Amino acid sequence: MSCGAILTTPYLSFPSNIFPRHKLVPATTGNNYVIRCSTSSPGIPVTTERLRNDTLLTGGAFDFEKATTSVTEKVLDSPKKVTIVRHGLSTWNEESRVQGSSNLSMLSEKGAMQAERCKMALSDMHFDQCFSSPISRAKMTAEIIWQGKEEPLLFLDSLKEAHLYFLEGMKNEDAKRIYPKEYTTWREDPSNFCVDGVYPLQKLWERAHEAWEEILLTPGEHFLVVTHKSILRALICTALGLGPERFRSVDINNGGLCVFKFNKGGEAMLHSLNMTAHMYTDHIYHY
Repeated sequence: MSCGAILTTPYLSFPSNIFPRHKLVPATTGNNYVIRCSTSSPGIPVTTERLRNDTLLTGGAFDFEKATTSVTEKVLDSPKKVTIVRHGLSTWNEESRVQGSSNLSMLSEKGAMQAERCKMALSDMHFDQCFSSPISRAKMTAEIIWQGKEEPLLFLDSLKEAHLYFLEGMKNEDAKRIYPKEYTTWREDPSNFCVDGVYPLQKLWERAHEAWEEILLTPGEHFLVVTHKSILRALICTALGLGPERFRSVDINNGGLCVFKFNKGGEAMLHSLNMTAHMYTDHIYHY
């Protein structure tokens, strides 16, 4: 697919074969416009239209100051962008076992291939630092993606997966049969899942806040984070001001990518959720 645009002042006009019904649109004063037209198909650049102040005209927000809640409650040294990756498929994913915080589930052969796909998909991106959970399946994924970089990987305990106590290591069908009440609560009402007076999701939310502070207060502007699904859900929800009851409102595939932007006030905007085009094509991201 190809398309084009013609810039006139003070109007923007488009070729009739692209937008046959499109009328002339009044433009803001000034001549420093660059308009590019394309498609989201793999291998073709993403559409961008920029004003002279570099503001996107593709429907994105102009800014989001004071529009959300700060996750740091501290002023950042610069705006930040954070790309979060869920680890590749693990041995316990393949065996349908409850993983939780166990370190016994390893990255599988297919999971390693998924990590390689993530590495390729992000090959044109510059990251100032990579943070990872120290748990093996995430650690192995991060090591594959970050291989060849000068900066060392940083492992954060705050990025560890939720602790699920006696359910960890059990096959889902066995956990449901042996602990029907506890397993059903975890699957259907996770914010009320409780073990000996401890609510794992409350702990997870606390660690998500801690992780955001550790990441966002680090010098740099673009960070890569490799972690697990439950803590990733908590990171998304805490950034958006959602509580543990919204835990299962989002889902992220193995190798899926999520992107957040933060202003200097530590306020978050979700830019992309669970991008997986690279799992099925040789797509390389530019954002």
